[in-house]
Parts: sequence; structure tokens; C-alpha cells
Amino acid sequence: MIQPDWLLVLSLSGFFILLGVVAVILGMVQEKRYYNSVTQRPDVRELLEHTPEQAEPGAVRIGGWVAIAVGLVIAMVGVGFRLWG
Repeated sequence: MIQPDWLLVLSLSGFFILLGVVAVILGMVQEKRYYNSVTQRPDVRELLEHTPEQAEPGAVRIGGWVAIAVGLVIAMVGVGFRLWG
């Protein structure tokens, strides 16, 4: 590989890791906000039926962990290109 190519791969991995960290933090905030709102609901039926519909807060957090894992794999590939490319 040409020398600057490994730098491009490492910057892409940094983007995925940053995106993952932001998603994990956003998921934690959404989850905390959701469970705080559950305690203030007047009706247990709203809790059981999930009305009004909203996305599960854990999904954003899981997506963040996946993005971090992808970023780490891409970073290892970039380091490999730097060392052996």
C-alpha cells in the first residue's frame, strides 16, 4: 500500500470508534430518561403495552458497541498495513 493509505484506514477506524462511543452514551441517556419517565406514569397499562411506541433505548447502546468493535477491527487492519504494507 502507498504510505498515506494506512492513515486513511486508521482515520476511518477512529470515526467508527467515536461514533460508537457517542451511541453508547446516547443509549445510556435515553435509557435513564425512559426509566425515569416510567416511574412518573399514572397508569401501569402504558408500561405494559409500551404506549406511546418508542424505540428500545438498549438498541442504540448495542449499536454503539458494534460500531466500536468494527472500529477496533479496522484499526488492527490499518496497523497491519503500516507494519507490513
